[in-house]
Amino acid sequence: MRIAIPLVLSIAISSQAAIADIKRHASIPEALQGSWATSADACKIADKSAVALAAKTYAGPAGNCTVMWVSETPSPHGALYSARLRCPNEDAQQQWSETNLVIRSDDTNQISVGPDFGSLKTYQRCP
Repeated sequence: MRIAIPLVLSIAISSQAAIADIKRHASIPEALQGSWATSADACKIADKSAVALAAKTYAGPAGNCTVMWVSETPSPHGALYSARLRCPNEDAQQQWSETNLVIRSDDTNQISVGPDFGSLKTYQRCP
């Protein structure tokens, strides 16, 4: 009996993580598509830090990439998206490289984007 109670509790706790409800999409959600820049002034000039998101493409600091898929994970502050990108590689030995792009919608006209949670940058929608 002493072993059964901790075993049941550990199964109950671990099963909550297994119910994360991750959805996989073929493209970037329509609400996130568009041109994004770090400021309103950056929208007006050809800023290299700007990001353009379309259904199946990404253009930004990581290069011009193809979106392979997008995973959507619920969070207390709204959905988190992780896009799997396939980008041209500058290395002559490998033609393509794959990378992840984390996208968090902060507001209707503001998102945070980066390769991981530690390096997210805030962007606002360009008109």
